[in-house]
Amino acid sequence: MRYILRTIIPAVLLLAFLSGSALAQTRIATVDLGNAFTNYFKTKLAQAAIQDRATQLAKDDKSMKDDLKKAGDDYQQLLQQANDQSISAPERARRQLAATDKLKQLEDRRTAIQEYENQAQATLNDQRAQMREKILAAIQTTVNTVAKAGGYTLVIDKSAQAASLTSVVVYGAPEIDLTADVLKQLNAGAPIDMPGTSPAPVGLPVPSMVNTNRP
Repeated sequence: MRYILRTIIPAVLLLAFLSGSALAQTRIATVDLGNAFTNYFKTKLAQAAIQDRATQLAKDDKSMKDDLKKAGDDYQQLLQQANDQSISAPERARRQLAATDKLKQLEDRRTAIQEYENQAQATLNDQRAQMREKILAAIQTTVNTVAKAGGYTLVIDKSAQAASLTSVVVYGAPEIDLTADVLKQLNAGAPIDMPGTSPAPVGLPVPSMVNTNRP
């Protein structure tokens, strides 16, 4: 999308301004998609849902790590007993075997925890991507509706960046910005009480749904 903006928009603008008739017929507006994305109530609902999911995954992860720590303590105890000269040789041998088995269990649990954390992060990423795609589609539809109602033939995203990392829109008069109208329509059905979002649980970070370069 960034590449398309960098390539297509300058060409469209150039053609528009080179032609007097085209300029007279072309109505250009701007919209801040980043702002619309951030302040859309469904974005906040989606972020809250992802936070809830991340919190549960983090709790499960902590529970597994607590069990791993306990198993590690048991292993150390068995190892000490296996080296205790006050215990008979046959008993020490039995406990040494038990310690070896416990060590194998520890290794298996460590592997299982790592796999769980990888899968948990993948689950969060998939959920984030799916929600983000739906939200952007809804915003795009609303932008189209507002633009058509206002008779605009071209709408440029103010939050987009050129290759130089500068804004594609160097200047835009406030009266041609559609962001407020877009957000008004998007949030028309927002619930009265919006859920807040809490910090992501330690160990299972939730990536922001907003891309800082482009929504």
